[in-house]
Amino acid sequence: MANEIPSDFYSDLPPLPYYQTSLLPSLIPGIPDKLLTVILPIAAYWTLSMLFHWIDTKDYFPQYRLHTPAEVSSRNKVSRWEVVRDVIIQQLIQTAVGWGLGMTEPDDLVGKEEYDIAIWARRIRLAQRAIPGLLALVGLDAAGLAKYLSFSHPILAGIVLGGRYPNLETSSADRSSFVVSTPGFTAWEMMLAGALYWWLFPAIQYGIAIVVVDTWQYFLHRAMHMNKWMYTTFHSRHHRLYVPYAYGALYNHPVEGFLLDTLGASIAYKLAGMNTRQGMWFFTASTFKTVDDHCGYALPWDPLQRLTSNNAGYHDVHHQSWGIKTNFSQPFFTFWDRILGTVWTGGDVSARYEKARIAALKKPGHDNKRITITHSNVADSATQDPRPYQDDKKNAMDLSTIPLKHQQPLPPKGKAELQAAGSRQQILDDKNGGGPQVLIQEAAEEKEARSLLRREGRRRTASSLSQTDSLKGLKDRVTGSMHGRAGTLIGMESNR
Repeated sequence: MANEIPSDFYSDLPPLPYYQTSLLPSLIPGIPDKLLTVILPIAAYWTLSMLFHWIDTKDYFPQYRLHTPAEVSSRNKVSRWEVVRDVIIQQLIQTAVGWGLGMTEPDDLVGKEEYDIAIWARRIRLAQRAIPGLLALVGLDAAGLAKYLSFSHPILAGIVLGGRYPNLETSSADRSSFVVSTPGFTAWEMMLAGALYWWLFPAIQYGIAIVVVDTWQYFLHRAMHMNKWMYTTFHSRHHRLYVPYAYGALYNHPVEGFLLDTLGASIAYKLAGMNTRQGMWFFTASTFKTVDDHCGYALPWDPLQRLTSNNAGYHDVHHQSWGIKTNFSQPFFTFWDRILGTVWTGGDVSARYEKARIAALKKPGHDNKRITITHSNVADSATQDPRPYQDDKKNAMDLSTIPLKHQQPLPPKGKAELQAAGSRQQILDDKNGGGPQVLIQEAAEEKEARSLLRREGRRRTASSLSQTDSLKGLKDRVTGSMHGRAGTLIGMESNR
């Protein structure tokens, strides 16, 4: 027989307040929140994209670029016009789905907040009922302890008694002239309940949404790389951007865009139990993060790039011929890559990352010489379990026909070598995307980047030597002058 809750179980709980609800006023007067939920992510996409485009055209932070402007023109297999066109198509689909999703949601109401906080306060009060029993388990008498504390710490005494606070009860006469005691909430219960309602529970909802969208996108994204038909039919379009830029973040096949981005975010929103306004901020934050991950800059002061290792440098690896079958995680965190062994293990293998790495080291707080743009450690290649890439080099049949000089940069031995082989074979599978020509172009760019680094290294060395010689010459002149003056003084002394 099931345990029954006694009828007086809730009788000594404080009463709940009355409430009256009304529609929540729109965040922006004249624009319903449900409409703003589909408008704001699009506005955020183009605003941040145009900011990065402006930085590109003005060449403001060349030291943090992951690729040169020449690479954007030569290596990408799609025009900027085609990118804009396909992004707009995806955003039209996104708008239609978002509007339909909003129609399934009830209108957000206001006026019930105090009632909901009181519900949480009741839950806190009920949780205190377990305290006397827990104290008994360790040999403490709750009643005796409460009596001892009642004068100096009455609130603590009430907690020890299991949430009994006689001093908070108010007495009143009912219609029959009987005196009725009404319990009340303590200040700490209401404060904690308010924190739970306004902060902790929404944070949990956002956390659930992030985990869901990261999980959805990781496994579907990975499937599109592991299945040759899915890759060549759908996902290869996004990878025509071998050098990503901000407004190409949502450049996808419409089917992929719907499944990966629109549907994934919608499922996360529903499972997290968000309201319309929470969804508005979640969709907008996801959009900002996606654009930032494709911006093409390793900015050490960008908060979105500092909060998580899943950033522009991490995702850029996934757009290169040697790392296209690694770093699948997006848009927020990298836990699935790290759990399932699909994170790139070859370090900053490309010379094109070196300039951004050196620039980052010069920033305050970045004095660790082991900092990497790709957030990977080259030593991991030799030590990590090769799975799931253990057969990739053996299965890269077409890659064996490509000269080694066109397979640049060379990854370190071990897991990274297997990852690069599988990735380059996938490039060769995509004949419409350039096939071998992609590897040839990337090898040429890598050669140029290494040559540029050597020239800059020689210039820095020459400049350093020149400064050293100048200082030495100045020192000799000063020393000589002092010696000359000293000799004159000595001569004058001797003539005396």
